[in-house]
Amino acid sequence: MYRVPLAAFLAATLAGGFAYAADPAPMGPKAMGPAAMGHGMARKAGKTDQSLIASAMNAAPAAIARHATVIDVGANGAMRVLRKGSNGFTCMADNPTTPGPDPMCMDPNAMEWAKALMSKSAPPRNVGFMYMLAGGSDASNTDPYAKAPTAGNHWISTGPHVMVVGDAEILKHYPAKPDPDTKQPYVMWAATPYAHLMLPVR
Repeated sequence: MYRVPLAAFLAATLAGGFAYAADPAPMGPKAMGPAAMGHGMARKAGKTDQSLIASAMNAAPAAIARHATVIDVGANGAMRVLRKGSNGFTCMADNPTTPGPDPMCMDPNAMEWAKALMSKSAPPRNVGFMYMLAGGSDASNTDPYAKAPTAGNHWISTGPHVMVVGDAEILKHYPAKPDPDTKQPYVMWAATPYAHLMLPVR
């Protein structure tokens, strides 16, 4: 069973722009866009803010997660801040539409990179960092927008990892094969504007 790829996972939270995290507002179908509509992060009944915060904090080391802003997208498409942070990182809880845990935590540059990914616009060149220490959504290693495995899109399974985005120079020193050894550092989405470094941590 495959998971929703990173691009789709981010759609529900980022398609409307990060401004919603600071000033929560409804994100209806028009604001969210078609990708977000197909892969929303609607929460199951019974999830408390405390449990969502706890899930989001699993994405990063405690020293980072403890002071990060935590955001969530509700069943009605509204984005809200569950907890305001002070260190510039933004964390979000596990996506309940995927079969495994995949919370994430991004610094401001990584957040801008993710927004560019969702809008299919040129990503910023500033280096960004993203934690996914609880695991990640499986995806094509060659197509950022693939939604399911096919014979030719090099679907891979990712475990706990961190990501370095926005630095083309560093990518030259790591393997960029379509079918990488995901237990070693590798370049994901090589030869696309969204190529980035994947660093497994277990």
